[in-house]
Amino acid sequence: MIFFLALQLPILVCFFDNEACLLRRSTSVHKDGDVVIGCFFLILGISLHLESVFFFHLFLKFPLFIYRLTPSNYQNYLAFTFAVEEINRNPHILPNVSLGYEFHNFIYSHWRILENSFLLVTGQHEIPNYTCKKESKCAAVLTENPWDTSAQIGPLLKLYKFPQVYTGSFDPTLSESGQYPSLHQVAQKDTFLAFAMVSLMLHFRWNWVGLLTTEGHKGFQFLSDVRTEMDRNRVCVAFVKIVASITVSYFSVMQKHDILTADTSSVNVVVIYYDTDSLNDVSYNIVQNLMTWKIWVTNSQWQADLDGRNFILDSFHGVLVFSHHYEEISGFKNYVQEATPFKYPDDTYLFMYWYKNFHCSFSESDCALENCIPNASLAWLPSNRFDTTMSDRSYNIYNGVYAVAHALHAMLFVEEQGPSMRNRQMKMFSPWQLNPFLKNTQFSNSAGDQVNLNDRRKLDSEYDILNFWNFPEGLRLKVKVGTFSSHAPHGQKMTLSEDMIEWSTGVTEIPLSVCSQSCSPGFRKSPQEGKAACCFDCIPCANSEITNETDMEQCVKCLGHQYANTQRNQCLHKTVTFLAYEDPLGKALAGTALSLTALTAAVLGLFVKHQNTAIVKANNRTLSYTLLISLLSCFLCSLLFIGQPNTATCTLQQTTFALAFTVAVSTVLAKTITVVLAFKITAPGKRMRRLLVSGTPNFIIPICSLIQLTLCAVWMGTNTPYIDTDAHSEHGHIIIVCNKGSLTAFYCVLGYLGSLALLSFTVAFLARNLPDTFNEAKFLTFSMLLFCSVWVTFLPVYHSSKGKVMVAMEVFSILASAAGLLGCIFVPKCYIILLRPERNSLTGIKNNILSVRKEPSYH
Repeated sequence: MIFFLALQLPILVCFFDNEACLLRRSTSVHKDGDVVIGCFFLILGISLHLESVFFFHLFLKFPLFIYRLTPSNYQNYLAFTFAVEEINRNPHILPNVSLGYEFHNFIYSHWRILENSFLLVTGQHEIPNYTCKKESKCAAVLTENPWDTSAQIGPLLKLYKFPQVYTGSFDPTLSESGQYPSLHQVAQKDTFLAFAMVSLMLHFRWNWVGLLTTEGHKGFQFLSDVRTEMDRNRVCVAFVKIVASITVSYFSVMQKHDILTADTSSVNVVVIYYDTDSLNDVSYNIVQNLMTWKIWVTNSQWQADLDGRNFILDSFHGVLVFSHHYEEISGFKNYVQEATPFKYPDDTYLFMYWYKNFHCSFSESDCALENCIPNASLAWLPSNRFDTTMSDRSYNIYNGVYAVAHALHAMLFVEEQGPSMRNRQMKMFSPWQLNPFLKNTQFSNSAGDQVNLNDRRKLDSEYDILNFWNFPEGLRLKVKVGTFSSHAPHGQKMTLSEDMIEWSTGVTEIPLSVCSQSCSPGFRKSPQEGKAACCFDCIPCANSEITNETDMEQCVKCLGHQYANTQRNQCLHKTVTFLAYEDPLGKALAGTALSLTALTAAVLGLFVKHQNTAIVKANNRTLSYTLLISLLSCFLCSLLFIGQPNTATCTLQQTTFALAFTVAVSTVLAKTITVVLAFKITAPGKRMRRLLVSGTPNFIIPICSLIQLTLCAVWMGTNTPYIDTDAHSEHGHIIIVCNKGSLTAFYCVLGYLGSLALLSFTVAFLARNLPDTFNEAKFLTFSMLLFCSVWVTFLPVYHSSKGKVMVAMEVFSILASAAGLLGCIFVPKCYIILLRPERNSLTGIKNNILSVRKEPSYH
């Protein structure tokens, strides 16, 4: 370590030998006047670029410091002197009174500042509270450092009630506490800064944003405000990083700062709140540790104040800056352009600036500047060396000088008829008397902007949104791309020209900064467990539910007469439909019903035509006619189920179906019983034979039908079928159907019909082997087996179907069961009548008879 120090000392000695002329000059600047304004600004800062803590401690033992001149801070000084000279030329402010100034460089924690404070307040150098008949001309002090951090001058100024005009960013704690009655703030309030930044996030739909701030009560207050505003607008805080400002300037090289780490890689937008009252080296510390390719949103133009130091390539190209809105102060750029150390030889800072930037050298005799670039001007320098555009802080300093001048004017010339104050002002004026005038100072500056030092009447800031262009590196161009005004109507507070914005290097479109991609219409957000509200999954909406906006948390159910489209983003009106004759299914069923009706009518006509033949007479031709007519009714009743339902058709559907099939099945039962009686009762004179001869089986039909008619009457009397709509069975359609009313009555009717069919099947099955040429017991058995199979199959299929399919199944079951009866019972007879007529004659019967016993004919 000692060897390293030995290597470094010759370099330092050479540095101080070459710049000894700079070190001899005072860091304070004076200009005499009738009234003097004191000023404490940080222009020349101490910069130590050391390699070890040991070397740092060793170096503190010697009065050797490397001074660094900050460009933006020097602009503050020029704004201060410019305002003083402008006031002295103005005949309307402090006429016949010259305004002077006394400037002292504010070195943080430097003992010399306290000595300068005594000089301003007491007018003497050595003994406090002892005047020696010497009075100070200083009326007020301008400072850019807050009261609580100005530990050297704050208590002293408060003790003397000396007016302090604070030109830093507005600090509400200095006004609300009431502890600093002699402190007056120039800057506008930043009440809506957090709201303005969140409005920008909402404009670009950024909901995953990182926050980076310097420590201090202003940083913490902004952090609280912006988080509250972000929560209110559902913008999530991805991370919060706080940069320490204590000892940063001295140890930034030796410390490793984890400002942006791997957990912040998903964030594309970072808000940086920089307390401009902190040491300027904090900005350098932030720049050294930030990664590139992010979108930075910040509250000041501090990123342009880096005095030409190298930093990460284009790390701040495309940054968006919320800068206080103000009009340009005319004459300031000309003043800067004409300011030279030859015009102002006592200005130490111009002297240093010329030496640093215009290749000057020092004369050996008097340390005067020589060999400089001819006709050099500060306006020649690039913006990273010096920016001629007035910054926020310089603007506040300019207004602060004018505020003191207006207060002095109001105090010294309050009596228009009084004697001239030219010779009386030093005797009558005490600095503490200026406080009430400063507190109520309100005026319009040369740019037309309102300046008000009364905190209660102070307006909130309006902001210009600036876009910082630094590509190619060093361009440092600030372009106004928008504005924000808290006084504008809702929805018009922010104006932005998106086409003018230059984003960070490598970004060509508006960047996204979201934890999860937005859920498009048709999907809803499902929060991810354990993560922020902006982190979610997109779940598609269920049937009949939609979302018609992005990022909806719940799907909305469509109304009963509406349905959701396939994208689930719109509810459409359902089409009213029913089993119509125009539908292919309706056409098929109706055509089948009419064909079977025609076929049944043809069979009935054939039987009537051949009514005297043996096969028609067999098994009671009256029952055959009854069965055919009931089957005609069954086929025709199926047409009641097709077409648009109405009250009449809904009532007739079930009653006609029930009665027609009851007659049909009871007729089959009567025919079956007739066959059994005919072949089982052979002895003459028996009682059952008399029942058969008297036609007793024919009474089965009216008895069975009467029972079914009673059940239907009870059904119709208690809960009649009615027109109903089915909005859920078929997507996109509202189906008009007939509601059966009472399902209990429906199943009683159907159960009774099934019981008759089962009884008929049982009787026919027992009589299937009875011998006779025209024995139809086998055909009756098979027809009832088919009938029962259709309706047993119908029940589960019917309950599993919906909408028009359910109606079609009912029609199909009616047609299938009736067609089964028609085919099984009458097709064999029609075959004999039409194709085998010889078997339908008496001769044919005799040739095929197997028994000699002549069976009686019952008709």
